[in-house]
Amino acid sequence: MNKAELIAAAAEKAGLSKKDTEKAFAAIIDTVTESLAAGEKVQVVGFGVFDIKNRPARTGRNPRTKEAIEIPAAKLPVFKPGKALKDKVDA
Repeated sequence: MNKAELIAAAAEKAGLSKKDTEKAFAAIIDTVTESLAAGEKVQVVGFGVFDIKNRPARTGRNPRTKEAIEIPAAKLPVFKPGKALKDKVDA
């Protein structure tokens, strides 16, 4: 399912127009993105938790030259599904 299909399905379930649903969807995505960028965790009970994982700097190898390279530290967004979502998918 792509973004357009998701918006169409959500609009139908909620009884809203696709335009209004798209605005709400964009607002939710923007809010989650801004919260994660600020280092905050976003928890949606029954769905899951969006969080930031800190990956430390490490030394890697260039597979072509076998030369050691330094890989910088990074912050990665992660999602941990909630129990209700796991149960629904597993059913």
